[in-house]
Amino acid sequence: MTSLVQNLHLGIGEIKVVIKDTIDIQKYPTCAASPTLANISAAIKHADVVENILEHDCEIIGKANLHELAFGITGLNEYTGSPINPKYLHLIPGGSSSGSATAVAEKICDFSIGTDTGGSIRLPAACCGVYGLKPTYGRISRKGVLPQYSSLDCVGPFANNMNMLIQAMQIIDPTFDLSKVQHNQVHIPRVGILRVDADDLVWECINRHVSQINDIHFEEMELSHFNAAYEAGMTLISYENWHSFSHLLTTGKLGTDIRERLLAASQITIEQYEKAQDVQHLFKAELDLLLKKYDALLLPTLPTAPPLLSEINDPLKLLNLTALVRPFNVSGHPAITLPLETELGTPVGLQLVSGHNKDEKLCLIAKIFDPNKSHQFKKQMVIDK
Repeated sequence: MTSLVQNLHLGIGEIKVVIKDTIDIQKYPTCAASPTLANISAAIKHADVVENILEHDCEIIGKANLHELAFGITGLNEYTGSPINPKYLHLIPGGSSSGSATAVAEKICDFSIGTDTGGSIRLPAACCGVYGLKPTYGRISRKGVLPQYSSLDCVGPFANNMNMLIQAMQIIDPTFDLSKVQHNQVHIPRVGILRVDADDLVWECINRHVSQINDIHFEEMELSHFNAAYEAGMTLISYENWHSFSHLLTTGKLGTDIRERLLAASQITIEQYEKAQDVQHLFKAELDLLLKKYDALLLPTLPTAPPLLSEINDPLKLLNLTALVRPFNVSGHPAITLPLETELGTPVGLQLVSGHNKDEKLCLIAKIFDPNKSHQFKKQMVIDK
């Protein structure tokens, strides 16, 4: 199903892992699913995250396909072949970490690793009906990850359940420790619901699920810089990708969509980039302040159902698909998506966001909302020790 661009047999263990092809594995080239990098030299050492995986009871079985250069949201790729969304065959798999999401949804691995610069873990996870976590920016080492520099990109896991997602975090992040938080039967958790613009079917699905969660104090809230943060994220990503990948334009081998995006990015000025950084600081400060009041924020992962494969040539169907995920790359806060489904059988992602370096807390809060396990956690809450 083209989830993988390369089959591997690396390490010995019961846990099977797939790695996105923007992450270095020693003796294998990191091609980012792009013909422009097809003849690149093999990596001389493992990325830090790969080292951590191999030090545990894991076997890396393949490199995951992706949207070329991790610079797209559909997850489709004419060069390597497009991953098929296993649970929703007629929908896009989502990008850029499409192969990482579909490999988990196909159950060919126990967990996979992707990267998330503007929603590239959470978007495909929501499209494919699996769990995906974007950790706090800088929490997981990016050493050995393409591009070499990004002020937004995060390495993170996909899995088919919360227990495996948590185990994946324990494997890839030596500092991840659930004992940093504890359950408390007295404290009622406070969750702020961010009433963003999303389709009625999306909100109906989330509201129906939230109505089944007891012993949570919900409040509706707003973020004044949320939309500006989304626009700032577009500027930051485009500007940084131009500086990372513009030299590949001369090869004449880039996919049409990537070529057009890079050419558009070339028009972004340093002044626009710096203004986007100003918005970044404002939004981070606003969110930090709000998360002193709330244990987590809740909102949809995607504003609409994932587009049909037949709709990918209609730019209106893709417009703002990352509107609800990209702002948290800008702020750097950890964010997770849990899989829900509408009564019509279409996938919906429930997104939760918590404080900087509160990834453990976020995972335990996510268990409260887990559609498969929520009844076990209704009367518990996690607070910092």
